[in-house]
Amino acid sequence: MTDRNAPMYQVMIEELKAQIRGGKYAPGQPLPNQRQLAKLYRTSEITSRRALTELVNEGCVYRVRGKGTFVRGGEAEAESPAPVRHIFFTYHNLSVDSLNHRYWGDMLEAISEVCEENGVDFHMWAVDERYRLPEEPGAAYVLTTPPCDFDQKSLERWRDEGKRFVTVQFYYPHLSIPYVVADNLTGGYLATQHLLSLGHRRTGIILTGRSVVDLNQEFLLRLQGYRLALQRQQIPFDPELVCVMDGELESAEMGYRGFKELIGRSGERPTAIFVTSDLKAFGALKAAQDMGLEVPGDISLVGYDDIRISAYTYPHLTTINQNTAQIGRRAAEILLRELPRSPGELVKDEIVPRLIVRGTTAALR
Repeated sequence: MTDRNAPMYQVMIEELKAQIRGGKYAPGQPLPNQRQLAKLYRTSEITSRRALTELVNEGCVYRVRGKGTFVRGGEAEAESPAPVRHIFFTYHNLSVDSLNHRYWGDMLEAISEVCEENGVDFHMWAVDERYRLPEEPGAAYVLTTPPCDFDQKSLERWRDEGKRFVTVQFYYPHLSIPYVVADNLTGGYLATQHLLSLGHRRTGIILTGRSVVDLNQEFLLRLQGYRLALQRQQIPFDPELVCVMDGELESAEMGYRGFKELIGRSGERPTAIFVTSDLKAFGALKAAQDMGLEVPGDISLVGYDDIRISAYTYPHLTTINQNTAQIGRRAAEILLRELPRSPGELVKDEIVPRLIVRGTTAALR
């Protein structure tokens, strides 16, 4: 008999198990989906999802991606992989300080929330030089891989061994490995279009890299978004408005030097600058102050990342929020329910960022 004082998800579990024992749902037959169960029990989809996940973990039912949740014992059962019991956020050559950045903090919090909703343990794991992964039963991995500092052969080996993983931040479509990334092209477009909508036609950009032809994946796409926004407004691309700063890590000092370089070039100076990280934007703000330029009166600035303190600068920084909480949520959901079931099938998602308008942008005087 079901204890009606138990949590609703437990009530649902016990009643569904009783219905399976009683023959209402025969082996191989699908259960109602989480939306139908939520409506039937007058509860939330989070609760019904948890009930179904607990039934999977207990071995009563199994999931088939794109088809539903089925009672064990049917013909399709052999297609169902073992349930995920652990998700590891797996990283390589990232410092603890880096992981405190909002980009990763929001992502980790969202992965943890999805794991809690689904009764899955969440851990972090630093990949060493031998490229080992934890071998817990039911393990799956959210993997971030700096493209110039990671052994792709290890990725191929993990894939061929049947490891369940999804990459974030960087991606490898030719390997058919699932991935979730921020849409950096759209982010660059939104930042630049915002400045153009305010009447700025001399709009510069400060990037990170060795040169304009040697940018990493993220900054290259932000530059493409910048160029696309100019093109849509029929504004010619001017290489003199592009400044590339070399550096291992993002810093205010890079933005300080980049701002001064752009302003000091011959010709008409820019009235707005898209600074492709908040840390560089903080340096640009300081450089403007030191040069006697008012922000946004004399020049408008847009950053990128929406790190916590960007809301407290003076003026408060207009920026792009990369929506990394949604990246983390989608990565965990793919591991739990949407992994590819055939070789060559590619599961992917690109998360659209958001423009956060604050005080460093204004209409052209």
